[in-house]
Formats: sequence, C-alpha cells, structure tokens
Amino acid sequence: MDVDLVGIIQCIKQGDENGVQIQLHEFNKEYAQCFFFDSEERDRRKKTKLEEFRKNKVRDYADSDSDCDQYDEEDRGLSIRQNLALVLVRFIGTGDKCHLLRVSLRTLRILSRDKKVLGPLVTDNALLTLAKLAGLTTSDASVESGEPDSDFYNNIIASLSEAKEMNCRTDEDQGDVEANDQQDECVDEDAISDISIANSGDLDNISWSGSHGPSVNEMQGGSRHHKALERGRKDRRESKMEGEEVEEGGASEEEAVRKEALKVMCNLVYNSTWAQERFSALRLMCGLTERLSSNVSGSSPSSVQFYELRLMFLITALRRELSTQLQQEGGVSIFTAALESCLDAQWKDQYECVLDPAAPPISPEASQQIIEILKILFNITYSTHRQEPSEDDAALYRHLVAMLRLCLMKKCLLSDDTDELQGHTVNLLSALPLQCLNVLLIVPVEPNSTQCQGVNMDCVNTLVLFMERRLESGDKMKEKLTPVLNLLTESCRAHRETRRYIREHILPPLRDTSHRPEEGSTVKNRLVRLMTHLDTDLKHCAADLIFVLCKENVGRFVKYTGYGNAAGLLATRGLLGGGSRTASSSQYSSDSDSDTEEYRQAKDRINPVTGRVEAEQPDPMEGMTEEEKEEEAKRLIMIFNKLSRDKIIQPMGVDSDGKLVPMSGLRDNSLTEEVKSGSENEGEAEEGEKN
Repeated sequence: MDVDLVGIIQCIKQGDENGVQIQLHEFNKEYAQCFFFDSEERDRRKKTKLEEFRKNKVRDYADSDSDCDQYDEEDRGLSIRQNLALVLVRFIGTGDKCHLLRVSLRTLRILSRDKKVLGPLVTDNALLTLAKLAGLTTSDASVESGEPDSDFYNNIIASLSEAKEMNCRTDEDQGDVEANDQQDECVDEDAISDISIANSGDLDNISWSGSHGPSVNEMQGGSRHHKALERGRKDRRESKMEGEEVEEGGASEEEAVRKEALKVMCNLVYNSTWAQERFSALRLMCGLTERLSSNVSGSSPSSVQFYELRLMFLITALRRELSTQLQQEGGVSIFTAALESCLDAQWKDQYECVLDPAAPPISPEASQQIIEILKILFNITYSTHRQEPSEDDAALYRHLVAMLRLCLMKKCLLSDDTDELQGHTVNLLSALPLQCLNVLLIVPVEPNSTQCQGVNMDCVNTLVLFMERRLESGDKMKEKLTPVLNLLTESCRAHRETRRYIREHILPPLRDTSHRPEEGSTVKNRLVRLMTHLDTDLKHCAADLIFVLCKENVGRFVKYTGYGNAAGLLATRGLLGGGSRTASSSQYSSDSDSDTEEYRQAKDRINPVTGRVEAEQPDPMEGMTEEEKEEEAKRLIMIFNKLSRDKIIQPMGVDSDGKLVPMSGLRDNSLTEEVKSGSENEGEAEEGEKN
C-alpha cells in the first residue's frame, strides 16, 4: 500500500493542511473503487498454495520467495491501514480543520471496508464523532487518550521507525542467505525446496517479532505497488464522480461532510456487530429517527437523505430488536409519510391516490430513496402478515397499501429501477395483513382499466406481468419469484375476482392435449416446470398457485398439470388418495370447469401421469405364451425384491390419510388392524355365548 503514513502525521503536526489534503486525495483517488480481501480469502489462497506444494512435492525457490513477499506485504499493508485509521479518527475528533474533514472521512470510508481495520473506528469516541458529523447527535466526543496529540503522533512515528529498521535488518539477512544459496548450485531440487520453506518461515518470524501491537507493525519492504485489493463496482446512485468537488459554500460543504460520515457509519454497521450494539447503546437510533422524521416534508430527495435511509435499513435489518422498537415508536407512520412525500401523492378518496398518466416518470434519485423506504417498512412489518391488526393499525396499513398501488402503477425513468421498485413493493405487500390488501381492488373502473366482473384489475394485471418477467429472466428464481407467487396465491384465496382473472390468464381452457403440461413457453408451462424444481420452497409456491386456481380440486389440478407433476404437492397435502381439497377457510364459487370440445374428444386417451395423449405403443406381451408371461413376471419380482433389499428403491404406498408411506408400514398397519378387528369379533362372539 503506497501510503506515506509518517509524512501524513508530520503534515498534521506541522499544520501543513495542503500536504495532508494532497496525500489523502491521492490515496482516495487510487483506492476509490477497491475493496480489501478479507481474512477468509487470504487463508484460502494460503491453503491453495500449500495444497499445490504437497501435491507436487517441490516448489521453485524463486516462487517461494515471491509468496513470502506477497504475504508479508499484505500484513504490512494491513498495519498501515490500521495506523492510518487510528490517526484519522484522532484527527477528525479535534474539531478543527473543517475543510479537511471531507477528504479524511472519504479515506475512512475506504478503510472501513476492511473488517480487520475496524478496531479504531468502532470505539464509542469514534462512533460519537462520526454521529456528530453526520448530524445524528450534538454531543461532543471526548478524546480517548489523556496525553497531548503530539505525544500520540510521536509514539506512532517512533514505532514505525523501529519496525522499518528491523525490516531493513531482515532484508540484509535474507540477502546473505540468497547469496550463499546461489554459490551452492549443485544442491538438488528437494533440498532447494526445503531451504525455501525454512527461509519463508524464518522471514515471517523475524518480520513479526517483538511486541509492538497491531497498530505499529509497519514494514517498508517488498513490492511497493502490490495491493491486497480487488476492483469493486461503483455505486450507480452516486451522481458525481468521487474525485469531483462540490460547489463552494457552507451548505454544500456541510452536506458533503454529513454524507461522507453517513457512508462510514453504513460500512461500520454492516461490517461490525460491535458497532451495531453500540449504535443502540449510544442512542444513535433516536437521533437517526428524528432526522428522518424532520426530513419527511423535504421538497426533493438528496443524497444525504438516501444514506440516512440506508443506515436505517441496515440497522433494522441486522438488529431485529431495533426494528421492533421502531415499529412500536410509530415507524410505520413516519416512513409512510416519507413515502407519500417522495411519491408526491395526491388523494382522491380515503384510500385512493390520483394516478395521472401524464405525470413524469420517477427520477433515479427518487426511485432509490423510495426503495430504501420500502425496505425499511418491510423490516418493521414483516411479522404482521398473520396477525389480526387493530382498527387503527388496519387503517394505517390500508393507507400504506394505497400508496403501494402508486409504486406498482407508476413508471421510473430507468426500466431497471421500475423492476426493482415493483419487486420491493411486492415484498412489502406480502408482509402486510391480507385483509388490508383489498385497497388494491376498490379503485373505480376507468374506461381504459382492466376489469373482471366489474372490479378494477389494473394492479393484479401489473403483478401478473411482473411475475412473467421474473419467470422469463430465470435469475435468482427463489429470491425473486417466491414473494410474488405467494402474494398472488393468497390474493386468489381471498378474492374471487382476482382468482377468476388470474385463472383466465394462466390456466385458459385446455385445448392442446398433444404436449406435456411442462412443455412450451406459456406462463402455465413455466409454472408447471417449477413444480419439479430442486428448490422445495419454489416448487411448492408454484404448485400452490396452480392448486388454488383450480379451487384446490385434485381432479382439476391433475388435469392441468399431470399426475407426475402434481404428486409432490398432493403427497405434502395428503391428497394422493383423492379428495376435493384440503381443509381450508377459502370459500370458492360453485362455477364448473367446462371442458372444451377438443379436450372431451381426447379425454379417454390422455395419460393421467404425463397429462397428454401418448402415441400407441406395441404390446410387449404380444406373441408370448402364458408360461413365458409368468416367467417374465417372476423375473421382475426378483429384480424389485433385490433392489428393495439393497435399499436402492423403497416401495411406497398410500395410507388411509392419503399420504405416501413405505409399504412395510402399510403392511404392519393392516396386520394390526386385522388383529384388532379379530379380537373385537372374538370378544363379541364370547359375549353372545354368555348371553
């Protein structure tokens, strides 16, 4: 890591503000989009090298030195980052040099990506200092050390100098070893390998000898341009490049400092459980909530507000007790108001917002802020889905659902933002009480609205189209599909019109019986394919939706999917033996599933397992005598018995509850029932004789 830490400290001590700014700016420019390897990655690379050596039993001497230098340089780079973080935390805590705060905080943000450098950044002093700069508190953080700053900096410089001198001696000793090794050219490869391993170990021991502690183990050796970093993706939410300066002026400079401090705190909360715990203990949650409450009526979204929301999302996602606390303190009301402000909602009725088709699309800045609000609302409402809300809570949730309808129906300037916004809206809708979602359907029917039996289906149609896009993408199927599948399933159970509309869209009248239900590119074909997916949750969600669209009727379900695809859900529900539907509180209408003329003509020839008309196959027993048929049957029985004994297959059967159980269990149950019934009959006979 090419950082002159001693030079930075000297500039701070001498008051050379220009020198500090130049050196930190160069560091920030070089590492702006880099992320540090964590300890697991380093251990993995060491393990890979060791396995390669054990496999080949020989390693080139030069390569060994290179590996040693590489790991030694990584340790030295870590030590520099630790010391730099320690120095900058002390520097920003002094309260002066305000124009250097932004560049110092940007350096701390880069350093806070490394979990091994977080020690100086997660102390109460550092967290309170950052919170004050972020505007979350007005309390002053006291300086941790009682000694003057000059002594603090001098101690670090002295330790770095001592470590540098020790490293120079190590390099000289290593040079003598290399010179001696070069004179002995007759040594075989195995001996060279042994020497290289020994020297690597000695070098590590010498480099890390002493008791200086993690903040002073600084070594100035090896390749100075080696970086234990990897290139990361730049956050597209940033509207300006990292190196650009904001316009001059007190307000802009203050906003830039607050934003950088919030970014550092986001990294700390994400990477450190200790920072999460202290965030609560230092009452920073209250300050953040007050900030967000006061910014509800803001005229336009800002990057500072975005990072305030991002920090709130992280802390509520990582600390469940804080999300519960926020909910109890009126968090739903606060963030519902924030969502209303971001959407610029105008009310037409109690639970109906005006949806203007001519309104401009949502800007990227506003869409990202809305997404953060939706994520926070999900964190504080995720457990309310199965609860019975009070009258006041139900009114609050219906008010929220009315605005979520806007999130579904409005478009963003970028198509990716529209898809992301709808995805988080679906997640939040699936977390809210089901009885509050009727707000999506009470909107009056407009001339250009999609409708079913006089009910507005615009939102339902949007959800179905959203599900289709997720089906077609095929990316992260479980994470992206299960929320919308569950939401549509529960909505179909609760609302007859919704079920009817979605059924017409997904399960149209069956006409083509020449193909398997899973073959094709329609929505039904894709959903049926998911019914045999490897992921259990995903296949059950897809099967549940089709089962509900079939009114939980087993015969109709098998008709549309084939018995082979339906067996998984039927076995789970205990319906393999037949039955109309599971015990459910859903009340379906009595309309019948009318068959098409094409289906009626082919119905008798449809294979119930595959769900299609199979080509006629020749009779395998044709031309065989009765004795040959009997021999073939015995041979098959022997094969099945052998497979069963070797536990390659396990014969299964359906019990009285309609569930799959091993045949041995069925046999034992039947014998028990026979014995029980026999004993009962004998008891009755004896009683009759006595009488």
